[in-house]
Amino acid sequence: MKTLMIQGTTSDAGKSTLVAGLCRVLARRGAKVAPFKPQNMALNSAVTPDGGEIGRAQALQAIAAKQPMSKDFNPILLKPNSDTGAQVIVHGKALSNMEATRYHDYKKVAMRAVLDSYDRLGQQYQWCLVEGAGSPAEINLRENDIANMGFACEVDAPVIIIADIDKGGVFAHLVGTLALLSEQEQALVKGFVINRFRGDIGLLQGGLDWLEAYTNKPVLGVLPYLHDLALDAEDALNIDNRVNAAKLIVAVLVFPHISNHTDFDSLRLNPDVDLRYVRHTESIGEVDLIILPGSKNVPGDLAFMKNERWPAEIRRHLRYGGKVLGICGGLQMLGHEVNDPDGVESPVASTEGLKLADFVTQLLPQKVLTQATGRCLLNDNEVVIEGYEIHCGRSHGRALRKPFLRFDNHPDGFQTDGFISEDNQLAGTYLHGLFDNPKACDEILRWASGGNWHGKSFDLAEHRETQLDRLADICEQYLDLETLFSQAASKEDKHE
Repeated sequence: MKTLMIQGTTSDAGKSTLVAGLCRVLARRGAKVAPFKPQNMALNSAVTPDGGEIGRAQALQAIAAKQPMSKDFNPILLKPNSDTGAQVIVHGKALSNMEATRYHDYKKVAMRAVLDSYDRLGQQYQWCLVEGAGSPAEINLRENDIANMGFACEVDAPVIIIADIDKGGVFAHLVGTLALLSEQEQALVKGFVINRFRGDIGLLQGGLDWLEAYTNKPVLGVLPYLHDLALDAEDALNIDNRVNAAKLIVAVLVFPHISNHTDFDSLRLNPDVDLRYVRHTESIGEVDLIILPGSKNVPGDLAFMKNERWPAEIRRHLRYGGKVLGICGGLQMLGHEVNDPDGVESPVASTEGLKLADFVTQLLPQKVLTQATGRCLLNDNEVVIEGYEIHCGRSHGRALRKPFLRFDNHPDGFQTDGFISEDNQLAGTYLHGLFDNPKACDEILRWASGGNWHGKSFDLAEHRETQLDRLADICEQYLDLETLFSQAASKEDKHE
């Protein structure tokens, strides 16, 4: 297996996007390629076919590589649930919650899990494109590093460093990053890629020549700023919306620990939907549908929402005939209370919910992780709906007697999911990705509009494929791919 690692000077430098583009380039050339991120920190995740949890970026890269998702693509996933702590997921399964100091010590153990996954991939794939995390020049994180140069040194992986010129200071970023690496690490760096350039490339050439002479490393390409590139975000919330005489207004409440906000990409990209993200200090306003999204800390986000005084706005919205949908953690918030006796998400043992539906939720240590298919029961049409579940909650109560959907052969044996209120104004489900299928999305928007939805379907999967091919075309055009790929090293089990 040939290995090449992409590291960045900063977060959001373009590592995930470049790996996705290179995965699609190699896949189009007939290569069997595995994306790999040793350690990811994100609240956007995906469920693998065998019930594991990996970062959303690696799920996207798997699609780009035209390979099924694997737990080994992202062996360590950290899901923050506070400013200093996170749930640690190893090989797709939640291990425990850890504070930052404890995890720093645990990284010696985590490296073994990372190398085990890398070894397994080496038995199955021709190529491995590795994505780093953040920056390799974070001095305070260098000890026991498994995400950047720590991994690269362990497996002797060649490294390409990408920097975002749109942020400014691109040469300082690249030179400074290189200077803060050890001699061994500097030797692994085989070249640079500059991302998000706009303007006359001739005006940049003098800087590129200087950079190559100063570092003795080649610039392997300058990628242009891609307007309207829309791909699944690893973590940052994309608030850009396309509105063109929208037929429906949807508000998504942004919690401090919002998770899986990629649920709303198909709404955000649909010109017939005006999707509004409601943030701290903002009012919800006049909308057709309010969505309470997923949360990694339901008790904490409930307290945040009450402090924002959104519950009063939600009740007013319902009095005037509006619709409300809760997804996963958002579903749990709609009930009477959320109990967390084992401290799964918070030290608070019991939190009062919004009391808009008659049920209670208990958070359990064992997480439900599965892909699922069912029949949506919102409008009595039983439209097929597909998605995935990532939750620790079990909800019980009278409201759930009228379910949101009926499962088709759920892997864990569940028959139904969620609820629809008797007055048909409230609904909730544990299913993520429910808007991704055009027919299911239309069914939900028809309910949200009181039967008046006449917008166009939006096929997110088709759109994603178009964007990945566009990205691969850009890589082919602007990168010296032959030189870049020639830097890849064959996997050797030097760490064994």
